[in-house]
Amino acid sequence: MPKAYVYTRHGGPETEAFADVDRPSPGPGELLIAVRAAGVNPVDWRLRGGMRRPGAAEPVFPVVFGSEAAGVVEELGAGVTGFAVGDAVFGNTAGGAFAGHALLPATVTAHQPAALSFTDAATLPVAAATAYDGVRQLDLPEGATLLITGAGGGVGAAVVQIARAWGLRVVGLASEAKKEFVESLGAVHVPSGPGLAERVRAAAPQGVDGVYDLVGGEVLAEAAGLLADPAKLITAAATPETAAALGGARVERARTAAVLDEVAELVVGGELDPHVSQIFPLDRADEALRAVEDGHALGKIVIEVAG
Repeated sequence: MPKAYVYTRHGGPETEAFADVDRPSPGPGELLIAVRAAGVNPVDWRLRGGMRRPGAAEPVFPVVFGSEAAGVVEELGAGVTGFAVGDAVFGNTAGGAFAGHALLPATVTAHQPAALSFTDAATLPVAAATAYDGVRQLDLPEGATLLITGAGGGVGAAVVQIARAWGLRVVGLASEAKKEFVESLGAVHVPSGPGLAERVRAAAPQGVDGVYDLVGGEVLAEAAGLLADPAKLITAAATPETAAALGGARVERARTAAVLDEVAELVVGGELDPHVSQIFPLDRADEALRAVEDGHALGKIVIEVAG
């Protein structure tokens, strides 16, 4: 089995390769884990394409794919407390996750509850935590109506469930192919495509009180026009400048272990199902990425690494 799946330069799928990589060593504040599962997210192929996170340095190639992982602690970096070798943990990564080993900053790593599988835990640091942060940021009162664009994807499915758990009525914009899935989560489905505002008004004649956008572009602009209060618009798909021009804001990520604990408890308590729709072994990481990049995946895609 290959040790890691990487991209060797910015570009498309042609830049991807399986590669042998050195076992990383944890720096101060980091944990080294033996990866058991890694979530696959749109940000993975966007980073490959040249996107750079705010404040991030220019990457040093090859770059290992993956932003979230679950596994077993093998080594602790200087200054790390609250964790021990052998602990099952999950969190955001510092240097990739589609590999046998990964580094996790302790500040964004949480203990994995015994009732939570590695596969489900690996889906929480990016999608579920983004969903949680955004719904909390909107701070809508119980009974309010939230419109979610892109409701059938990994983040969207988590937003629907968290919003429903917090007493919100949800209207989910997604393709017709995802109608049954979106409705199974507890949302009123509205088909995506031109003219969405008219269809949303028909589905929610009392209006929408908030918009959580996961699509951007023309969809975001049209959805923004449905709000009486533009400040109740947040997006995880557009730039801060675009959001501000519409009167809204980007999703503000907390990136804390406390949020990971919260979303894990939602899963354990039955209020949040990660909806892992496909699991691929590491040696099929390319297929896992394509399943997410083509935009048709329901819920979450996970890469499983043999223990």
